[in-house]
Amino acid sequence: MLRFEMEATVRDKTGKGVARKLRAEGMIPAILYGPGSTPVPLAVNAFDLQKLLTRAKGERILFTLNLKNNGASEQRLALIKEFQFHPVNDSIQHIDFYEVSMDRELHVEVPVKLVGKAKGVEVEKGVLEIKRRTLEVACLPTNIPDEIEVDVTDLGLGEAIHIGDIEPPEGVRIIDPPRLTIVTIVGSGAMEAATEEEAEEGLEEEVVETEEA
Repeated sequence: MLRFEMEATVRDKTGKGVARKLRAEGMIPAILYGPGSTPVPLAVNAFDLQKLLTRAKGERILFTLNLKNNGASEQRLALIKEFQFHPVNDSIQHIDFYEVSMDRELHVEVPVKLVGKAKGVEVEKGVLEIKRRTLEVACLPTNIPDEIEVDVTDLGLGEAIHIGDIEPPEGVRIIDPPRLTIVTIVGSGAMEAATEEEAEEGLEEEVVETEEA
């Protein structure tokens, strides 16, 4: 995880009109919130933010926000919780910052990265079926992993890797139930049958809807 500093101005006005004006001035409306704290409306420089996101190359960022408020200033630690994008040009329209504490554990979603070439695919000609692409973990902000690797090299036909089989990084706990499947290898025939069944179900739904209409 990367750590960046960024300037943020506390806003005393909110609303769609204010947000449009901010965007026209090259700023992005934002909100900072977290456990036990009052939400704070903010504005951040769009160019500065984009530079940091480009440097991060998809890695998670822990921000030190330098809040400016009528001459006063203070620092807050935060993660980006959510982006809102323009439906046409895909520009960032709003940001949710989630305030964190360095000594307080938090829950976050982390992507799963499969590594290796599965025996069940390479040798036994099965099909790799991914059941979960993210995992919910609990850890301190400094221990948040960018991804959790799952080695599928020894996974054979008819076998599966469950959450309980995963050894998380040090300082990280997986919250999701251990019994849930992350990835499995199925026969190509089973995959084709499942696809055909889904197609038939879709056709049946279409026929029912047509009859009702």
